[in-house]
Amino acid sequence: MAAPRDRPKGVIDTSVLVAGIAGFKSDRPIQNASAKLLRNWLESATFKWLVSEEILAEYKEVLRRLGVRRNLIGAIINLLREEAEMIELRSTAEISPDRGDDPFCACAEQGRAAFIATLNPKDFPQKQLSSRVIAPGDAIPTTGRGRRGQGKH
Repeated sequence: MAAPRDRPKGVIDTSVLVAGIAGFKSDRPIQNASAKLLRNWLESATFKWLVSEEILAEYKEVLRRLGVRRNLIGAIINLLREEAEMIELRSTAEISPDRGDDPFCACAEQGRAAFIATLNPKDFPQKQLSSRVIAPGDAIPTTGRGRRGQGKH
């Protein structure tokens, strides 16, 4: 297992969290890439999960709307509060075509995430992000991609 400082940082879109939770429902082996990503994080600390209060609020709201049991939502949020790195967002620039995803973009940028895992890549314009936009089944990048002209403002 990588030392805590060596683990790449990542932001997990709500779509991946929801699909991952759905993948844990059965006793069969995990077939779902989102569930595998979450399982690897839980069991092997494969990355440092970045969250903000805005992201946790969205996780709770979406899980509640989808009918996930209140005690399970509480357990997930409590685990993230204990194990994830909290990023206090200074601002949320309008980056995503889905304004609800701007806090995820801001968290990734301000937390210097190596990646954003999502099932909706169109909502995360790669050209405007230094974090790599990946699908749950992709290899976890160890560094962000950087942006041309970064630092030349």
